[in-house]
Formats: sequence, structure tokens, C-alpha cells
Amino acid sequence: MSDALNYLVQARPEAMGHYFKFLKETGKHLDPKTRNLISVITKVHAQTERGFRQYLSRALREGCSPMEVLDALLMAFPALGLAKIVWATDIILAMNIPGFEPEALRGEPPKWRDVMAAADVPDGEVARLTCEGRGLFIYREKKTYQVYDSRCPHQSTDIPHLALKGSTLTCPKHEWAFDVKSGDCIKKGNTPLTRIESKVLKGRLMARW
Repeated sequence: MSDALNYLVQARPEAMGHYFKFLKETGKHLDPKTRNLISVITKVHAQTERGFRQYLSRALREGCSPMEVLDALLMAFPALGLAKIVWATDIILAMNIPGFEPEALRGEPPKWRDVMAAADVPDGEVARLTCEGRGLFIYREKKTYQVYDSRCPHQSTDIPHLALKGSTLTCPKHEWAFDVKSGDCIKKGNTPLTRIESKVLKGRLMARW
């Protein structure tokens, strides 16, 4: 919810309560994926970037595929027009969400990528780095490595290394907090960090996406 809506809820709870009840009633016969996908289109039509990012993330969490998002945008062309679809696509590209890469949309299989020397991550510590344009957090416990996407699962905010305190990673945007040892969300939200398949090969830490 935006800061403006939060303010209105606090200032006029009786009026805003009717508004949210109306929204809930109008979508109660739709599955969550469809409901959020419709919200994505409405945010593109209004060109509300914050809302678009929010509902896009929700639609993806509810099982909507990147191809379904693109199809929905293109099918709404008569209402949106090319300029708004390009506006939305620019935001999607800036969010750098896995699965929207052309090779992924073409069905090309994930590939193993050389991330770093495995020994460069001290035992019991966390590293933050970028590999082929993708931000990663890496936690090592002896010979076990956990590799996570650096983006918060809430609205795909890219979380910086400064957000890490001990083993707790806190997104600076809405303060979702995560335990980097497990990837679990431990505050505000309920969606874990995106874990990426990894392995150590000849002293190199490899990740697959």
C-alpha cells in the first residue's frame, strides 16, 4: 500500500473501509493470479510505477509466468496503446526479474555460471556480489553454500550489502527481514529469498539460472 493510501486509511478509516471492501468483493470470484494480473494492467493504464511493481510481484508470487505477464500487456494493447506497454516493459527490464530474459522466454534451459572462488567466502560469513548482471548473496557454512537472489521477493528491490547485520538481511524499502542462513522471511512478510541452485566445482562456486 502506498504512503498516501496509508494516510487516508488513518485519516478517514470509515470511508476507506468501504473502498477496500468494494475491491475485495469485486475480485472474490477470481483466482489470485488473475486478480493480480488485472491489477497489473490497471496500474499500467494509470502509469503508477509503484503500484505496477507491487502487483507485478504479487502476480508472479501467485504463479503467473513472465510470458503470461507479457501476453496480458499485449492483449490489453487496444486500451493501453504502445507507449504504456513500452513504459511497463522498461520497468520490468529495470527490475531485472529472472524469467523475463529472451532466452528464458524462448525455453532455453538454465546454465551454470562461474560465480567466484569458493574459498573467497569465509566460513560462517556472507558475501554480496554481482554475476553476469545479477546480484547475489552467498552464505557459507563449512562446505555448504547457500546462494540467493539479492532482490527482495516483495517488490524486487535490489538489497545492498549494507542491509546485512549479522545473519539478518533487511530490505531498506519496506523492512522485510530475512535469515540468510535459511533464506526465510522473519519479519513483515512471509515469502523467502529466492534460492539459486549452486555447487562447487574444482574450487569454483557455480550457480545455475
